Amino acid sequence: MHRLIILLALAAIAFAPPSRAGAFTIAFGSCLRQQEPQPVWRSLLALAPDALVLGGDNVYTDNGSYAARPEPARIGTAYAELAANPDWSALRARIPVYATWDDHDYGRNDGGADYPWKTESKAFFMDFFKVPLDSPLRSREGVYDAHWLQHQDHRIQLILLDTRSFRSPLMPARPSLACPRVRWGRNEAPDATMLGATQWRWLEERLAEPADMHVLVSSIQVIPEEHCYEKWANFPRERERLLALLAHTRTPSVILSGDRHLGEISRIALPGHAEALLELTSSGLNSGGAGAGESNRYRALATNVSVDNFATLTADWPGEALRLRLALRGADGLVLQQLEAVYPADR
Repeated sequence: MHRLIILLALAAIAFAPPSRAGAFTIAFGSCLRQQEPQPVWRSLLALAPDALVLGGDNVYTDNGSYAARPEPARIGTAYAELAANPDWSALRARIPVYATWDDHDYGRNDGGADYPWKTESKAFFMDFFKVPLDSPLRSREGVYDAHWLQHQDHRIQLILLDTRSFRSPLMPARPSLACPRVRWGRNEAPDATMLGATQWRWLEERLAEPADMHVLVSSIQVIPEEHCYEKWANFPRERERLLALLAHTRTPSVILSGDRHLGEISRIALPGHAEALLELTSSGLNSGGAGAGESNRYRALATNVSVDNFATLTADWPGEALRLRLALRGADGLVLQQLEAVYPADR
């Protein structure tokens, strides 16, 4: 089998366009504090990606002045504040937007299936992102969804997971020197779940559909295991199940994740694959600054990005091989890190 070709660039000082001729670019970001300045929207407008994916914490409904407001009305207020931003409105009018949620727009920090206002929260989410009233998404529980993005004769499947509506309780662990404020441990219960049975079945069906590329969006990180906060590794059986499912498909897959207020690219070997599975984490759109010096044995580059950031994922098929460019950009659009990967046509 061919080996994955990786080209690394630790930094760039010039403004790099998001794509080459014939390429398709998805912009991605998470963790947007609607009460704060949002220069990132203008940078995204200037880049003009083919699609924008928001990975959660798209507004903050439960901190600052919002924390004292009654639920669930404060969730709607947060979305209204973002909707009033003219730069967001201009972006929304020009670029297709796809979204899932994380904890702060769901309504409770680190919240899971037991959050009492999740039905009302979903209604605000559906209305803000203009989901049609007759969409099946409105009638089922959760916000997980899938979309086909067409690029010439290639089909990219965008899969948006919901890691909140069905998630089992987190297991607190004793704080340590490395994790003095909070430390979530491992929930080893055999019935502990991240996605719930129905969403798991749905995901297996989606990944079985013919596609030229899967883009899987998880609001929290999948590959990293070492940090103190929320991650798939807090539910080790669920993480193993997801990685096994991605190993089973022969379609090239990339994970997009957020939540962490930092940016980084992670990679992990999958059984039976010459190519590593890549995860592009981007957070926050205007709330970066965490993670300096943090360990991640799966990190593809030397450091993470601890400033405001968004990401671009550019796909191109020169000949029949798939070439991906994963880039982390500052809020001004300048490339901070990037990685390229080539998936041979006969993989």
